[in-house]
This record gives sequence, structure tokens and C-alpha cells, in this order.
Amino acid sequence: MAPPPAVAVAPSVFRIPTVGSWAVNSFALVDDDGSVTLVDTGLQRAPARIVAGLAALGKQPSDVQRIVLTHAHPDHAGGARELAAYTGAPVALHAEDAGFAEAGTSPPKDRSSTVGRIFARLQDGRFPPVPVGEKLVDDQLLDVAGGLRVVATPGHSPGHISLLHEPTRTLITGDAIFNVLGLRYPPRMSCTDFRMSERTAHVLGELEYDRAGFTHGPEIVDGAREAVRTFLSRTTPPATPE
Repeated sequence: MAPPPAVAVAPSVFRIPTVGSWAVNSFALVDDDGSVTLVDTGLQRAPARIVAGLAALGKQPSDVQRIVLTHAHPDHAGGARELAAYTGAPVALHAEDAGFAEAGTSPPKDRSSTVGRIFARLQDGRFPPVPVGEKLVDDQLLDVAGGLRVVATPGHSPGHISLLHEPTRTLITGDAIFNVLGLRYPPRMSCTDFRMSERTAHVLGELEYDRAGFTHGPEIVDGAREAVRTFLSRTTPPATPE
């Protein structure tokens, strides 16, 4: 059975599956004036699925006014150049990842383990380079659907961010936390600094939200904050290096 082209997470917040039913997701936030902000753009082949998801919401590519990337990895930024060209929308992501997006290459991977060193040598990590129109910073409030808060959660990449849609109390975790066979951290080998990623994810337990959307995995629409806090409580955040 084909996955639905778009899934409501909250009023004005929709998940668009780009691989399977939830293996890789993008998100669309719809403003009161009908304009759309896309969060993440999937792999390079994802734009057709995203356009279909927009159509299911009664939207066209011309309605997209902004593209926000949680970080510069191929499964999040792969479709950004095509969608930016197709929609005319500027691309925004954290300043620490902006150079990687413009170069079309992933940030370096964590080499603290043997598997990580092998993975770093084997993975291509490239995607179509995309111009960055806006460089985001921690705690910035974007004028998106009533207010989209930038939450810096570095480690998976140097400039990884999560996003909090304050009006609907909806968290978008990016890759800070996966929801694949339960909540979990991203694989160590996919991170620039896994221990930092593990540490900064604990910030998400301190925010206020009711729902959570995940780039990898289905959303949690009831009791999301408690689910995230319960998951985080199983691990002690590593100490911040002095």
C-alpha cells in the first residue's frame, strides 16, 4: 500500500513521507495566508514526493516561501537545490552547516570508533550544492505559521537544529532523536560528534510541547514530551568538556 502523501501532525503542521511510510520525512508548515515553509527536503529524488504531498494539502510549489534544513546531510538536504529552484524559496539552516550545504558535502563523521572510521571512508556524503539565503542561530524565532523556534542541538552535525512550533506545541527533532522501533539516538557512525549529539539532545526534554515529529519515524501526537523525557532519562548526558 502506498503511503499517504501527507499526514497531519498538528493544525498547520504536516509530515510528508519521502521514503516509505515514515523512513525519511519532510514537513510542511502552512501559514494563515496559505504560504508554506518546508522543513527538510529528503534525498535528491524526494522533490516529486514533496510536490505530491503539497498537492494533497491543496498547495502548489509556488506557495512555498521558505525552506528550512535541520542539517546538511543528503537525506535532509538532497532535494533542496531542486526545490529551491522550482519554488524560488530561499534556503535557511544553521550557520555552522551553511558552508557544507553550499559545497554539497556532509560534515565530517565521528572517527572515535573503528566502525565510524570505516563508515567515514566509505560514505560519499555528497548532494547537490544549494545556496543558503539565511544562516540561523540558536533561539531564533522564525516568522513561520505563528512562530517557529530554532533549537540548537549540535553533534549529529556541527550546526544541527531541532525546531519548536510554538503555537501548536509541536517539536520537530531532525536527527537529534529517531523514532524507529522506539525512540533512539542517531547511529554513532552518522554523527560528527556522537557524544555531543547525545548531550545536546537532552535540551529537548526541557522544552514545552505536546507533539513530536521525526525525520526518521512516525510522529507522536499524544504525550510526546513525556515519551522523550522517559527516553532521555535512560542515559546520563555526557559532561560538557572544560
